[in-house]
Amino acid sequence: DAPTADLPAWTGELRSSARANLLMGVASNRVDVKQAAARTERDLERRAEPLCALFVDEDRWPGALLDIAWTEVIRNAAHDSICACSIDQVGVAVLHRYAEADEIAKGLARRALDTLGRSMAEAGPVVVNPSARSRSGLVELRLPGEGDVDGAQVLSSRPASRGEVTITGADLRAILGEIRSQQIGDDTFVNAIDVEDTDDGLNIVMHADARLRTELMIEEIKRDLYARVGARPDMTVRVRIQQPPSRQVLVRTEAVAGYGWQTWNGAPSTAPPVTVDGTTMDNGILTIAVDGEVGTFSVNGLAGFDRLVDDGDQGDTYNYSPPANDTIIDRPDSVSIDVIESGPLRARFEVSRTFHWPAYIDDKERARVGERRVVVRTQLELHAGDDFVRVHTRFDNPSRDHRLRAWFPLPEPATVSRAECAFAVVERGLEAEGGPTERALPTFPSRRFVSAGGVTVTHEGLLEYELIDGGRVLALTLLRATGWLSRVEMAYRPLPAGPPIPLDGPQMIGPVEARYAVHVGHRDPYAVVDDAFLPLEVVVADGGGTRDRGEGSAFEITGAEVSALRRVPGGLEVRVFNPRAEPTEVVLPDRRGWLIDLRGRPLAPVDGRFDLGPFAIATVRITA
Repeated sequence: DAPTADLPAWTGELRSSARANLLMGVASNRVDVKQAAARTERDLERRAEPLCALFVDEDRWPGALLDIAWTEVIRNAAHDSICACSIDQVGVAVLHRYAEADEIAKGLARRALDTLGRSMAEAGPVVVNPSARSRSGLVELRLPGEGDVDGAQVLSSRPASRGEVTITGADLRAILGEIRSQQIGDDTFVNAIDVEDTDDGLNIVMHADARLRTELMIEEIKRDLYARVGARPDMTVRVRIQQPPSRQVLVRTEAVAGYGWQTWNGAPSTAPPVTVDGTTMDNGILTIAVDGEVGTFSVNGLAGFDRLVDDGDQGDTYNYSPPANDTIIDRPDSVSIDVIESGPLRARFEVSRTFHWPAYIDDKERARVGERRVVVRTQLELHAGDDFVRVHTRFDNPSRDHRLRAWFPLPEPATVSRAECAFAVVERGLEAEGGPTERALPTFPSRRFVSAGGVTVTHEGLLEYELIDGGRVLALTLLRATGWLSRVEMAYRPLPAGPPIPLDGPQMIGPVEARYAVHVGHRDPYAVVDDAFLPLEVVVADGGGTRDRGEGSAFEITGAEVSALRRVPGGLEVRVFNPRAEPTEVVLPDRRGWLIDLRGRPLAPVDGRFDLGPFAIATVRITA
């Protein structure tokens, strides 16, 4: 045996540019591609597949549609596609594939929820939890009636509608040609139509509601009306639409079981209300105050969150590289704050920051030149009962060759960061190892969240981050705009990484947005990211089904993170992983099956529970 004593040891992900270039900038270019990937994967993995597996009959499992969606995602998994280090036409194709796959996923999730709704014995709104852990949260409901609702936040109201118009038969024929479905407005669905002959024509009464309750034979009704007015185009037709009043309200539901449902019973929230005082909002857990001078916000007195810092980038799609004569913009010219919602369940501020960023980099001067005005609008959102604040930043990017980062101060200096990657959380230090052909740069990728110094930032789409200022600040890259597939000479990478092709798409000129959430504390980041980006769902049941339990769980599992839950011939298949360094026990109450390998071959029987080692992945075929 080879000797093992006194050998050097390395701990970590073995990430280094010493022998080969990492090309770490692919994690921050074309943020639109990364966001589209995240949305599509979430809608497939966390919504469409588990909801269909649990609530759609086995013989109606949408395997063919899921195969189509997953095929599009897999086609985008080619390195130059998902990393967005490709020509503009490829980027367009990638976004198109994600859009098609996401539409399929959303439609299948909606189908599964509707199936659950039809199965309920009692009528009313049903809140559904698509995650494995029990959760509370806010949902929006459309309720009949007018006025306030106890314990709810009224978002909008629609008064009773009894409008009437008088037209001719010829006018009616023209209108009928435009009708394609029972929906005639954003929240107006025709559920019944009464037609009465009169001495001079017709009286038509449309009974509408805020949701579709009955399926009408629209084409047959249209043919009948065409026939009635065909011989008398000058007849008088009176059309009346009757719709009762309704309200769009926000309610907070108490804990809904993992992969479960709960009929909303109208009980008010037990969480302290959200209050607004000037530019401060408070929910009893967090106090968020906006600084009117610079547009940052504080969390429980810790100031400086979401400071926007814009600097130059003379790199390419593979690597960031600053110009020799950089201009850094870290303070807005002006700030305005608007209160959009003021509670009691949700408060929202819109912070508008006006900057003047340089227009582009002059390659000969190696300096940022010109000037472009930009207004960055950031919505801060605080929910009753939440221990994090949601942030949605958007702007029309007018500038080229630059990088925009959001800075977050840390309550305590950090020596390491912990970021999610595939099936694990990676711990990293403050420094990176470079090499002769790539500058050491401690910007690291994060799949959905990064934690450091008592702060967790969750985000939509793969992003890069860096601990700066000696580990006192976490910087999250919101945009990296560049105009080259690969440059021939760069300060941070002297040799090319690909062909020197100029590009327009990676400059990201036009609308840019970023969604993230900030948690100050040490709660499980997997729970925080689910709360921030996997909301509870709602379906309205008409009653008359066979599911007589007002709440329950279709599948219980604890002890590990669930990455997939789907139906296969003979039962359910669930894939779990342990992202931690300690072993865990996975518990599946009253379930039996087999641990299987990636090819589906049985490894060991499972009867209600099994052990899962550190950083381990397991797939279970549930048979009973």
